[in-house]
Amino acid sequence: MNELRIDVADLLTHAGARRPIRLAVPVADLGGSTARVEAPVEIDLLIERVPDGIVARGSIRATFVAECGICLRPIGAPLTVEVSELYEDHPIDGETYPIEGHVIDLEQLVRDAVLLDLPLAPTCVGVGDEACAPVAAAEALPSGETGPDDAPADPRWSALSQLEL
Repeated sequence: MNELRIDVADLLTHAGARRPIRLAVPVADLGGSTARVEAPVEIDLLIERVPDGIVARGSIRATFVAECGICLRPIGAPLTVEVSELYEDHPIDGETYPIEGHVIDLEQLVRDAVLLDLPLAPTCVGVGDEACAPVAAAEALPSGETGPDDAPADPRWSALSQLEL
């Protein structure tokens, strides 16, 4: 059985019952186009029976890895997401999560929470002590290729070169 599938039969039979959930599990393919989580995700939740179903409240912690969008160096940073979500027998699509028999699956909650909190354009500014500087154009291009400074200027943009900033 998947570690993120939690049996809640005991909670469903007792109104107001609650139970802590503490897990550290890997979640496969957890990432977007610019950042991803490779290490196990730490889940610290309190699940509680409420009249509508089961509420999961707590935090999800992970470390994301990415490539800086400015200097192209690899970066990593911790990520903590606070969650408070409802699981119910008849979920509302996009708003609540399903109770499947007497089991709740935390995987979709983890994916939704972490993916929404991953940076869209990660940079190392504020992540480490080093200053972030763009890679020089000559370093960024494979050998033998020319950069934009080597190409003739487009006359349509000539007015911009006359601006004084």
